[in-house]
Amino acid sequence: MTFEPRKKLRIIVLVHEDLVPPDSLDGLSDKEKLEIKTEYDVTSTLKKMGHEVYPVGLYNQLKVIGDALMEYKPHIAFNLLEEFHGYPLYDQHVVSYLELMKQAYTGCNPRGMTLAHDKALTKMILSYHRLLVPNFAVFPMNRKVRRPKRLKFPLLVKSISEEGSVGIAQASIVHDDEKLVQRVEFIHRQNKTDAIVEQYIKGREIYVGVIGNQNIQTYAPWELVMEKLPEGAENIATLKVKWDPAYQERVGVATRAADLTPEQVKTLERLSKRIYRYLFLSGYARLDYRMTEEGQFYLLEANPNPQIAHREDFADSAEYSGVPYDQLLQKILTVGLNYAGRA
Repeated sequence: MTFEPRKKLRIIVLVHEDLVPPDSLDGLSDKEKLEIKTEYDVTSTLKKMGHEVYPVGLYNQLKVIGDALMEYKPHIAFNLLEEFHGYPLYDQHVVSYLELMKQAYTGCNPRGMTLAHDKALTKMILSYHRLLVPNFAVFPMNRKVRRPKRLKFPLLVKSISEEGSVGIAQASIVHDDEKLVQRVEFIHRQNKTDAIVEQYIKGREIYVGVIGNQNIQTYAPWELVMEKLPEGAENIATLKVKWDPAYQERVGVATRAADLTPEQVKTLERLSKRIYRYLFLSGYARLDYRMTEEGQFYLLEANPNPQIAHREDFADSAEYSGVPYDQLLQKILTVGLNYAGRA
């Protein structure tokens, strides 16, 4: 039976223990507000909607969740975790624990998270289905860097598993073997992960928000633009572009509805729904594309449980599509309550 939540729900919100949001932002610096923006926006909005909301801070103890389930008996857990025990890939195991406890939760299922977190595996699956992805190779740690002949410069070097553009800078785009070796070794040293090296696709950076389980919806394609980018710099979503307000202002970072033809929007919608299904995603996700001058769409990454702070890309795209922030959170709750995989 489909659960349409029209009553007050008991909700635990799973957050990192350092990001438990306060009741008020009064007295916090801009930096402190930015750090807890998602957690505060979600919890405060859910409370305004009339739900009972209990933030639960987590680092490396699943027992904390178990205790919260016993104490609050929540209808659903709103999952805002991006790591566990300091490691990004472990968040998928927290979701597995929720499934073992038969606890409804928001966001993506464990299998979808596992596939999407592995950028190489994602590309292999989509290549199998004959979808466009950049040509790539994986460079494991503690192994000599040898570029396969099929990989042509320029190339983009990044961590195989880190999220949020960690380790990505203008220097991530390399044009010769010497720079390739240096950047791969930098990722190994800095991120402590394998590196993935992919063909750099020149073009526009387009994001598509997707939501649902079996019945999937897409929101308006959203574009990242940099209006004051220095000459010679490439329009890539570096760590600074995503998280440094001063740098964002300097290079004129803006995100807005992508100016596309109706046919291109339909193509992206169909493509996004196919990719979402091929990667076994559920809940909600953001798909990151490059659009070439010829109008081809290359999938760069799939991001389950993307950033959903108010006035950020996913929420802005939903609002542009006619879904204001409180309705978006309600939709995420409904999708989580209706997820059939949790049996």
